[in-house]
Amino acid sequence: MYCVGLTGPIASGKSTVAALFVQLGAELIDADHISRQLTAKDQPALANIIAHFGTDFLDANGELRRRLLRDMIFKHPAERNWLEQLLHPLIRQEIEARLQSTPTLYYIVEIPLLSDKSSYPYLNRTLVVLTEPSIQRQRVMQRDQHTAEQVQAIVQAQADEKIYRSLADDIIINNGSLQDLEQAVLQLHQKYCALKTACTSFF
Repeated sequence: MYCVGLTGPIASGKSTVAALFVQLGAELIDADHISRQLTAKDQPALANIIAHFGTDFLDANGELRRRLLRDMIFKHPAERNWLEQLLHPLIRQEIEARLQSTPTLYYIVEIPLLSDKSSYPYLNRTLVVLTEPSIQRQRVMQRDQHTAEQVQAIVQAQADEKIYRSLADDIIINNGSLQDLEQAVLQLHQKYCALKTACTSFF
């Protein structure tokens, strides 16, 4: 089993990179998708969240008002930390369970909030996707329909680029065209296939 952790700031292009790896044959495990499953209607984690934050964070159908929660935790770091302490162990547990499934070429494990590799001992390498701050802000505003003030709060809550670089075994700078990105991913795909063949350490 060979696992590559994929991380980077918001709107850096992680999901696009992940999709390109999948097209080349990698298996994707998405921590954000797992988080959504854990906080779906009637799930225990959602009950804990509502007990802590209140019923204002539920819609009329009993679903989590995700955008409202996200906007709030980006303004209140202590509450963001509480939520991460609740969800991150559950997410890690589910990732490990999925890694026991059918063998694959290699895994891409997309973890947006990866800050400590020691919590993910099965990662053989870490790939960081970065982009210029001006491009990042523009993407967030266009994608999520946020105001400039909201975007600033979100970006400020992200880890410093130096932290991401300190985690990285490989880096993609995503400032160019999709064709540029496809070429960068292809080169790394070939590298990971070769490393998997040579790798003798297993989870």
